[in-house]
Amino acid sequence: MREPTGYVDSEDDAAVFHVIDALVEYARERLLLDARDRDWMRNRLLELFDADESLRAQAVALAGQGGEAIVDGVLASDEVMGTLSAAPSHIQDEYDDVRATAGNMEAMRWLYDYCVANGSVKLAQLRRNVRFDSAGLVVTINTAKPEFKDMRKAARGNSVDGSFAQCTICHENEGLAARGKRTLRTVEVELDARPWFWQFSPYGYFRQHGICVNREHTPMRVDSQTFGNLLDLVNQFPDYFLGCNAALPRIGGSVLAHDHYQGGGEIMPMQRAAAWKTFACPEVDDAVLEIIDWPASALRVRSRRRESIMQVCERIREAWVAYDDPALGIAARGPDGSAQSSLAPIARYVSAVGEPPAYEMSLILRNNAVSDQYPLGVFHAHPEYFFIKQEPIGLIEAMGLFVLPGRLVGQLGALEDALVSGSELPADLAGFELMWDAVHAALERSGADAHDRNAVRAAVREELGEICRRILGNIAVFPSHEGLERFVERLGFVVQA
Repeated sequence: MREPTGYVDSEDDAAVFHVIDALVEYARERLLLDARDRDWMRNRLLELFDADESLRAQAVALAGQGGEAIVDGVLASDEVMGTLSAAPSHIQDEYDDVRATAGNMEAMRWLYDYCVANGSVKLAQLRRNVRFDSAGLVVTINTAKPEFKDMRKAARGNSVDGSFAQCTICHENEGLAARGKRTLRTVEVELDARPWFWQFSPYGYFRQHGICVNREHTPMRVDSQTFGNLLDLVNQFPDYFLGCNAALPRIGGSVLAHDHYQGGGEIMPMQRAAAWKTFACPEVDDAVLEIIDWPASALRVRSRRRESIMQVCERIREAWVAYDDPALGIAARGPDGSAQSSLAPIARYVSAVGEPPAYEMSLILRNNAVSDQYPLGVFHAHPEYFFIKQEPIGLIEAMGLFVLPGRLVGQLGALEDALVSGSELPADLAGFELMWDAVHAALERSGADAHDRNAVRAAVREELGEICRRILGNIAVFPSHEGLERFVERLGFVVQA
């Protein structure tokens, strides 16, 4: 390690000092650094830059730029930004102060802005991801998310060996260098008088994507308590929705060992979808049940009273987890006796113009049965669509926001190139033949110029959205709305006139 001399004895030293001064000023303005701690922070950063030649070289390269460019240049450094970030206790205190003076939602927005400022939320990288609307869905290509076709491999990727944490979302991950979480900051949340905590996802799939985690390392579950917890959170933070995966393997949840929920400030396509049919709820006359006009099998319950929501949802849950229909491949339990059916519930607080505010709980019916024909899951993306998506379809995608693997950026680009040039489908894209044929047919039907890049890209994206809708149809446990209607009517719900 090069010993600091205490004075500027080279141009490189001057460059490093310039960068350190810019970072300290940024921390004072954006990261809660007390002005009285400036010298202490300078010396901490000097130690880091002296010990790491790559950081020192980066500082030298950045030195001629302004403060904003310097900060942008080091936001990816978990070590530097972790050093600049305030202690978790300081974050909690500031969050509590904002909450007391400006309200719950303003406190959450403050926390999100802080997590962007300290690099915990990778906003610059998120903005580079491809995102577009197609076929009534939102499609994203997330270049930061690894593609896990094998859930056992995903589990190994979640390893936290050598740390205090039992899994990747335990509170003990806060500040964990081994997983690049020096900048991670959380705040306390109380659900049903029990301690939980909230953190924002670093590679959020939607606006202010957060994770609400049980402080106790306890397995995921979906039961009446789950409904109450979800409603508790949206009651405290009415601009957010909150939901969870169905707590079964092979249908989306990658961390089943630790109870947690996901939510944030975006309205998902499924939540905007119309009702296909509406039902009255016997014995709960202040609640309304809807079959959502959606490719997956989904219901929606609305009421001004949370107790009514919970009562109706629990009736549906109890019936669904015991439901068998051999003709549709639905079995409540597998050959080994393990549960195969569960719900993915999503709560939000709605306030339509001219109507009183109400609670809303959406329920996506899920089943993880396998068969000889579909060894990865009967209600899983079918093999003909694996070229687009082979991973399990979790909560966010079931709600209509598809997170597709980063490899598609290059593959779809090459597909567009071949279409525009009029050449054959490249050999290394043979798996895309289904999309290739569909796009050719769409361009021919529309009369669009097949050599026009914009027309080709629009056709490719439209077909990509249509494939994602078909995948949602694959996960539907009832292949038609009428089948779901029969299930609902068995529970005593009555069609509203």
